[in-house]
Amino acid sequence: MSPRRLLLHIVVLLAVAAMVTAGFWQLHRLSERRDRNSVITSRSEMAVVEIQALVGANDPYQRGGEIEFRPVRATGVYLLAEQVLIRNRTHQGSAGYWVLTPLRLDSGAAVAVNRGWIPHGVGTGASPADFAPPGGQVEVSGLLRATVTAAGLQQADPAGGVLAEMARPDLARLAQQLDANLLPVYVQLQSQSPSAGDLPIPVPPPDLGEGSHLAYAVQWFVFATIAAIGYPLILRRNTSRS
Repeated sequence: MSPRRLLLHIVVLLAVAAMVTAGFWQLHRLSERRDRNSVITSRSEMAVVEIQALVGANDPYQRGGEIEFRPVRATGVYLLAEQVLIRNRTHQGSAGYWVLTPLRLDSGAAVAVNRGWIPHGVGTGASPADFAPPGGQVEVSGLLRATVTAAGLQQADPAGGVLAEMARPDLARLAQQLDANLLPVYVQLQSQSPSAGDLPIPVPPPDLGEGSHLAYAVQWFVFATIAAIGYPLILRRNTSRS
Protein backbone atom coordinates (compact mmCIF):
# COMPACT_ATOMS: atom_id res chain seq x y z
CA MET A 1 0.00 0.00 0.00
CA SER A 2 1.43 3.33 -1.04
CA PRO A 3 1.79 6.16 1.52
CA ARG A 4 -0.70 8.19 -0.48
CA ARG A 5 -3.31 5.43 -0.34
CA LEU A 6 -2.69 4.93 3.39
CA LEU A 7 -3.10 8.66 4.05
CA LEU A 8 -6.37 8.64 2.12
CA HIS A 9 -7.67 5.75 4.23
CA ILE A 10 -6.80 7.61 7.43
CA VAL A 11 -8.49 10.80 6.24
CA VAL A 12 -11.70 8.93 5.39
CA LEU A 13 -11.72 7.11 8.74
CA LEU A 14 -11.21 10.37 10.60
CA ALA A 15 -13.98 12.02 8.59
CA VAL A 16 -16.40 9.19 9.40
CA ALA A 17 -15.47 9.35 13.10
CA ALA A 18 -15.96 13.13 13.10
CA MET A 19 -19.40 12.83 11.49
CA VAL A 20 -20.51 10.16 13.96
CA THR A 21 -19.26 12.29 16.84
CA ALA A 22 -21.15 15.30 15.48
CA GLY A 23 -24.30 13.20 15.25
CA PHE A 24 -24.08 12.05 18.87
CA TRP A 25 -23.31 15.61 19.96
CA GLN A 26 -26.52 16.78 18.32
CA LEU A 27 -28.42 14.01 20.12
CA HIS A 28 -26.86 15.18 23.39
CA ARG A 29 -27.99 18.73 22.68
CA LEU A 30 -31.47 17.41 21.92
CA SER A 31 -31.54 15.58 25.26
CA GLU A 32 -30.49 18.76 27.06
CA ARG A 33 -33.19 20.72 25.25
CA ARG A 34 -35.85 18.17 26.19
CA ASP A 35 -34.74 18.17 29.81
CA ARG A 36 -34.89 21.97 29.94
CA ASN A 37 -38.33 22.00 28.29
CA SER A 38 -39.55 19.51 30.88
CA VAL A 39 -38.30 21.73 33.72
CA ILE A 40 -39.88 24.84 32.17
CA THR A 41 -43.21 23.09 31.67
CA SER A 42 -43.41 21.55 35.12
CA ARG A 43 -42.38 24.71 36.95
CA SER A 44 -44.48 27.15 34.92
CA GLU A 45 -47.59 25.06 35.61
CA MET A 46 -47.21 25.45 39.38
CA ALA A 47 -49.55 27.70 41.33
CA VAL A 48 -48.80 31.42 41.42
CA VAL A 49 -47.24 32.48 44.72
CA GLU A 50 -45.97 35.71 46.25
CA ILE A 51 -42.39 36.18 45.16
CA GLN A 52 -41.00 36.57 48.66
CA ALA A 53 -42.44 33.18 49.59
CA LEU A 54 -39.80 31.70 47.27
CA VAL A 55 -36.79 33.98 47.50
CA GLY A 56 -35.31 36.67 49.74
CA ALA A 57 -32.82 39.46 49.24
CA ASN A 58 -30.17 37.56 51.21
CA ASP A 59 -30.41 34.41 49.09
CA PRO A 60 -27.46 33.63 46.77
CA TYR A 61 -27.78 34.19 43.04
CA GLN A 62 -27.68 30.42 42.53
CA ARG A 63 -31.16 30.36 43.99
CA GLY A 64 -32.46 31.62 40.66
CA GLY A 65 -31.57 28.39 38.89
CA GLU A 66 -33.50 26.37 41.48
CA ILE A 67 -36.77 28.27 41.04
CA GLU A 68 -36.50 29.69 37.54
CA PHE A 69 -39.76 29.69 35.52
CA ARG A 70 -41.97 29.54 38.63
CA PRO A 71 -45.03 31.84 38.25
CA VAL A 72 -45.05 34.58 40.87
CA ARG A 73 -46.90 37.70 41.92
CA ALA A 74 -45.39 40.87 43.39
CA THR A 75 -46.86 44.15 44.60
CA GLY A 76 -44.95 47.38 44.88
CA VAL A 77 -43.97 50.68 43.26
CA TYR A 78 -41.74 50.96 40.19
CA LEU A 79 -38.47 52.82 40.69
CA LEU A 80 -38.44 54.63 37.36
CA ALA A 81 -35.21 56.49 38.06
CA GLU A 82 -33.41 53.17 38.54
CA GLN A 83 -34.60 51.68 35.23
CA VAL A 84 -32.03 50.23 32.80
CA LEU A 85 -32.23 49.01 29.23
CA ILE A 86 -30.87 45.64 28.14
CA ARG A 87 -29.49 46.18 24.64
CA ASN A 88 -29.34 43.95 21.56
CA ARG A 89 -32.75 42.32 22.00
CA THR A 90 -34.99 41.49 19.07
CA HIS A 91 -38.71 41.13 18.51
CA GLN A 92 -40.00 39.67 15.24
CA GLY A 93 -36.69 40.53 13.58
CA SER A 94 -36.53 44.14 14.80
CA ALA A 95 -33.72 45.45 17.01
CA GLY A 96 -34.44 46.98 20.37
CA TYR A 97 -34.11 46.71 24.15
CA TRP A 98 -35.58 44.97 27.13
CA VAL A 99 -36.80 47.38 29.80
CA LEU A 100 -35.64 46.28 33.25
CA THR A 101 -37.35 48.29 36.00
CA PRO A 102 -36.85 47.64 39.73
CA LEU A 103 -40.06 47.26 41.73
CA ARG A 104 -39.84 48.25 45.39
CA LEU A 105 -41.85 45.73 47.40
CA ASP A 106 -43.79 46.41 50.58
CA SER A 107 -40.94 44.83 52.55
CA GLY A 108 -38.50 47.46 51.30
CA ALA A 109 -36.59 45.05 49.09
CA ALA A 110 -36.76 45.34 45.31
CA VAL A 111 -37.11 42.95 42.42
CA ALA A 112 -36.14 43.72 38.84
CA VAL A 113 -39.01 43.35 36.39
CA ASN A 114 -38.41 42.75 32.70
CA ARG A 115 -41.38 44.77 31.48
CA GLY A 116 -40.81 43.83 27.85
CA TRP A 117 -39.31 44.93 24.55
CA ILE A 118 -39.16 48.37 22.95
CA PRO A 119 -37.88 49.38 19.50
CA HIS A 120 -34.38 50.76 19.23
CA GLY A 121 -35.56 54.27 18.28
CA VAL A 122 -37.76 54.54 21.35
CA GLY A 123 -35.05 53.25 23.65
CA THR A 124 -32.51 55.80 22.49
CA GLY A 125 -34.65 58.58 23.92
CA ALA A 126 -37.03 59.52 21.11
CA SER A 127 -40.17 58.98 23.20
CA PRO A 128 -39.29 57.80 26.73
CA ALA A 129 -42.83 58.49 27.96
CA ASP A 130 -44.10 55.84 25.54
CA PHE A 131 -42.78 53.05 27.74
CA ALA A 132 -43.06 54.57 31.21
CA PRO A 133 -44.47 52.21 33.87
CA PRO A 134 -47.70 52.93 35.77
CA GLY A 135 -47.31 55.25 38.73
CA GLY A 136 -48.25 54.27 42.27
CA GLN A 137 -48.71 50.74 43.51
CA VAL A 138 -48.93 47.98 40.93
CA GLU A 139 -49.35 44.22 41.02
CA VAL A 140 -47.24 42.28 38.55
CA SER A 141 -47.42 38.63 37.56
CA GLY A 142 -44.84 36.71 35.59
CA LEU A 143 -42.17 34.03 35.50
CA LEU A 144 -39.08 34.04 37.68
CA ARG A 145 -35.83 34.21 35.72
CA ALA A 146 -32.26 33.74 36.85
CA THR A 147 -29.54 36.36 36.60
CA VAL A 148 -27.34 36.28 33.48
CA THR A 149 -23.62 37.02 33.66
CA ALA A 150 -20.86 37.25 31.08
CA ALA A 151 -19.49 33.84 30.10
CA GLY A 152 -16.60 32.68 27.97
CA LEU A 153 -15.38 35.43 25.67
CA GLN A 154 -18.33 37.71 26.44
CA GLN A 155 -17.43 41.14 27.77
CA ALA A 156 -18.88 42.12 31.14
CA ASP A 157 -20.48 45.51 31.73
CA PRO A 158 -18.24 48.22 33.20
CA ALA A 159 -17.68 47.62 36.91
CA GLY A 160 -18.02 51.25 37.92
CA GLY A 161 -20.51 54.05 37.43
CA VAL A 162 -24.27 54.13 36.97
CA LEU A 163 -25.29 52.30 33.82
CA ALA A 164 -28.29 53.33 31.73
CA GLU A 165 -27.79 50.30 29.47
CA MET A 166 -26.51 46.80 30.16
CA ALA A 167 -25.57 43.88 27.94
CA ARG A 168 -27.63 41.36 29.92
CA PRO A 169 -29.81 41.20 33.07
CA ASP A 170 -26.83 40.88 35.41
CA LEU A 171 -28.52 41.39 38.77
CA ALA A 172 -25.30 41.64 40.77
CA ARG A 173 -24.21 44.55 38.57
CA LEU A 174 -27.62 46.18 38.76
CA ALA A 175 -27.63 45.88 42.56
CA GLN A 176 -24.49 48.02 42.70
CA GLN A 177 -26.44 51.09 41.62
CA LEU A 178 -29.59 50.56 43.70
CA ASP A 179 -30.32 51.77 47.21
CA ALA A 180 -32.77 48.93 47.89
CA ASN A 181 -31.76 45.30 48.51
CA LEU A 182 -32.31 43.52 45.19
CA LEU A 183 -33.68 39.99 44.99
CA PRO A 184 -31.32 37.54 43.19
CA VAL A 185 -33.93 36.85 40.49
CA TYR A 186 -35.96 38.95 38.10
CA VAL A 187 -39.55 38.69 36.92
CA GLN A 188 -40.40 38.29 33.24
CA LEU A 189 -43.64 40.24 33.17
CA GLN A 190 -46.77 38.61 31.81
CA SER A 191 -49.44 40.93 33.22
CA GLN A 192 -49.79 43.87 35.58
CA SER A 193 -52.53 45.92 37.20
CA PRO A 194 -53.01 48.73 36.43
CA SER A 195 -51.94 48.03 32.87
CA ALA A 196 -49.59 50.22 30.86
CA GLY A 197 -49.68 51.33 27.21
CA ASP A 198 -48.72 49.40 24.10
CA LEU A 199 -45.04 49.53 25.03
CA PRO A 200 -43.10 47.67 26.26
CA ILE A 201 -44.25 44.51 24.46
CA PRO A 202 -44.12 41.59 26.94
CA VAL A 203 -41.38 39.06 26.23
CA PRO A 204 -42.98 35.75 25.17
CA PRO A 205 -42.59 32.62 27.33
CA PRO A 206 -39.53 30.45 26.67
CA ASP A 207 -39.57 28.54 23.39
CA LEU A 208 -40.38 24.88 24.02
CA GLY A 209 -39.43 23.71 20.56
CA GLU A 210 -36.75 21.07 20.11
CA GLY A 211 -34.90 22.92 17.40
CA SER A 212 -33.11 21.17 14.53
CA HIS A 213 -30.89 18.91 16.62
CA LEU A 214 -32.61 15.65 15.58
CA ALA A 215 -32.53 16.58 11.90
CA TYR A 216 -28.86 17.51 12.11
CA ALA A 217 -28.06 14.26 13.92
CA VAL A 218 -29.77 12.24 11.20
CA GLN A 219 -27.87 14.17 8.53
CA TRP A 220 -24.50 13.49 10.16
CA PHE A 221 -25.27 9.78 10.54
CA VAL A 222 -26.40 9.58 6.90
CA PHE A 223 -23.20 11.29 5.75
CA ALA A 224 -21.14 8.89 7.87
CA THR A 225 -22.98 5.88 6.44
CA ILE A 226 -22.50 7.08 2.86
CA ALA A 227 -18.80 7.58 3.46
CA ALA A 228 -18.38 4.25 5.27
CA ILE A 229 -20.16 2.28 2.52
CA GLY A 230 -19.30 4.34 -0.51
CA TYR A 231 -15.56 4.57 0.01
CA PRO A 232 -14.93 0.79 0.04
CA LEU A 233 -17.14 0.45 -3.06
CA ILE A 234 -15.05 3.06 -4.85
CA LEU A 235 -11.87 1.27 -3.83
CA ARG A 236 -13.26 -2.05 -5.05
CA ARG A 237 -14.25 -0.56 -8.42
CA ASN A 238 -10.83 1.01 -8.89
CA THR A 239 -9.13 -2.27 -7.94
CA SER A 240 -11.21 -4.30 -10.39
CA ARG A 241 -10.38 -1.88 -13.20
CA SER A 242 -6.71 -2.14 -12.47
